[in-house]
Amino acid sequence: MNNHVSKLSSAQVTIFTEMSALATQYNAINLGQGFPDFDPPGELLELVKKHLSDHKNQYAPMAGALTLREALSDKLLQAYSCKVSPDNEITITAGATQAIFTAITAFVHAGDEVIIFEPAYDSYRPSIEIAGGKAVVFTMLPPDFHINWSMVKAMINEKTRMIIINSPHNPTGTTLKEEDLLKLAAVVRDTDIIILSDEVYEHLIYDGAQHQSVMRFPELYARSFAVFSFGKTFHATGWKIGYIAGPEYLTKEFRKVHQWNVFCVNSFIQYALAEYLTEKSHYEYLPNFYQQKRDFFKSILLKTEFKPLKSEGTFFQLADYTNVSELDDVSFTKEMTIKFGIATIPLSVFYSSKEDVKLIRFCFAKTEKLLSAAGEKMVLIGKKAR
Repeated sequence: MNNHVSKLSSAQVTIFTEMSALATQYNAINLGQGFPDFDPPGELLELVKKHLSDHKNQYAPMAGALTLREALSDKLLQAYSCKVSPDNEITITAGATQAIFTAITAFVHAGDEVIIFEPAYDSYRPSIEIAGGKAVVFTMLPPDFHINWSMVKAMINEKTRMIIINSPHNPTGTTLKEEDLLKLAAVVRDTDIIILSDEVYEHLIYDGAQHQSVMRFPELYARSFAVFSFGKTFHATGWKIGYIAGPEYLTKEFRKVHQWNVFCVNSFIQYALAEYLTEKSHYEYLPNFYQQKRDFFKSILLKTEFKPLKSEGTFFQLADYTNVSELDDVSFTKEMTIKFGIATIPLSVFYSSKEDVKLIRFCFAKTEKLLSAAGEKMVLIGKKAR
């Protein structure tokens, strides 16, 4: 007898797990799941080894190593002109997803509503549901995935507890502009709504644009959490380490849940990161580094029947495949993997409404050799279609 009722509306395996397994099964080039196929910077790896050898093997403080929080406080001040207390406003987390989950469970109660923007990173909705809340969706549509903030304002009611934003945006590669943040500030003014801002791709923003963090806007930061990822920044997704910054009254509640969730994060990598972050050039090169990859991969797509959309940030590229296949995007990505040896991610899975979009997501955080090999296969896909 099984009377247990799942807290989640869906128990299916994530598309990332499914497509990666399919890529392995058919020995396909994996441009689906978002991880680099190259190592973190050598100097950072040496610092990790150094601090591991220096007996940094025991628990770090619950909030994170103070030296790292101090380094981050300096970084945030330089980057966003936002003065953040290392003692009371920064917490080191076991990756950005844990930070997001903890922030949601710390503030969302049964019956609360959380506004999310779809297509959305797949962890938001399950985290809201586990907390007993309800995800309320604003649907963004191609090609520009524009947000109408007047419509967002109309979605707000007495149950609205939180709004989750994400820029640069996974999976679309779009970015929020200054105007968007100013309109968001106006929308939540005179409310108690908390903003959870997923900014894990803060350094992966292109064409000379400036990342519009909530931390640039004092009115917004006063009610916001900003979430960041060392894994995304330093090509080390498997390290699962990130951080969250927010005003003291929010951080206090966040840490209440964090201490019973993971308590603290591995110590030796924290000390290595603290030392590595003292040099700004260690992360300021990233926009150019990834823009070269974006442009290289776009030049490959332009030789195929796939039509790339504009990627303003992240290491993701959306492409329209209407000239290649009439299949829905989930069926097409599986066919691409099985028949042509390239694994990608269908865009529709990022919508709860399963929008009928003929778009797939590529990850270009790969070596040029791998991207070129994928390009050769994609040219063949176009010829097969004709």
